[in-house]
Amino acid sequence: MQRMLRRRWLAMAAATALGTAALTPTAWAQSYPSKPITLVVGFAPGGSGDILARLMGDALGKALGQTVVVDNRPGAGATIATSYVATAPADGHTLLFVTSGFPGSTSLYPRLNYDTVKTFAPVAKVGASPVVVVVPAASPFKDFRAVLDAARKSPGKLNYAAGGGGATTTSLAAEFLKSDAKVDMQMIPYKGSGPALTALLAGEVDLGFDIPSSALPHIQTGKLRALAVTTAKRSAVLPEVPTVAELALPGFEVTGWFGILAPAATPPAIVDRLNREVNAALAQPAVQQRLQALGVEPGGGTSAAFGQLIATETVRYGDAIRRLGLKAE
Repeated sequence: MQRMLRRRWLAMAAATALGTAALTPTAWAQSYPSKPITLVVGFAPGGSGDILARLMGDALGKALGQTVVVDNRPGAGATIATSYVATAPADGHTLLFVTSGFPGSTSLYPRLNYDTVKTFAPVAKVGASPVVVVVPAASPFKDFRAVLDAARKSPGKLNYAAGGGGATTTSLAAEFLKSDAKVDMQMIPYKGSGPALTALLAGEVDLGFDIPSSALPHIQTGKLRALAVTTAKRSAVLPEVPTVAELALPGFEVTGWFGILAPAATPPAIVDRLNREVNAALAQPAVQQRLQALGVEPGGGTSAAFGQLIATETVRYGDAIRRLGLKAE
């Protein structure tokens, strides 16, 4: 009797194993998603990363037929959010929205539980954007050269708001600029672009480095004044604002980007499905118009291309961070 029961149990176990094995990559993709998706953001609500994550979350939710919940986990240069997703179930239901500060995080914070290249599966690049240098409307600085002149005359006196701390493109752009221009300005870290802009608008800091998607409304209402952008060419959304390279530092260029990652062990079929849906969303005229209004050039492309960008930027930012001796604030 016991042998018969054991045989039946073994037969059932084998059938279950075969059934699981029979789940082809197509089946994985077809059954996904089976529950709401969480899109984790490493910054406080109201900032550029949060705004774009919500835009993409809404588009993905409609395409996938499931709710996409944006989960803000700010702090430590977005490494709290990144560490959380690094250990999340690799089933495609927990995703990470990253900015171009992500590749430099492991150089600024050496004791992290993740590797920027190995721990995550790249899904897609969402878009690219300049960093814009802004000051409050009441600031005495009318142009970017005046900021540099003041910084040279009084080293360490000027300060700037860093949304997300040191591991962000905006703060790294500021540090690269300080190095190339040979000036000293103090970084004041905040948990995200939103709190950093609030401090800047209140006159608590001298200047800010931000992405147009969050700074633009304040520039348009005259509460902030844009002095320069960090890309090689002028921004389409701020065409009257000169580049840093034009004004003071020929060849200077820092371009911000945004993208979506999944835990590394996520089934390739799910990653492919997400990549297709992100590309489809970015092709929608309404989404393109919204991105362009925020000063973001729509991204897209393959997961492999996005992964190569991350690998290249990890080396580039890592080398620069070590060369400049930057430390997390």
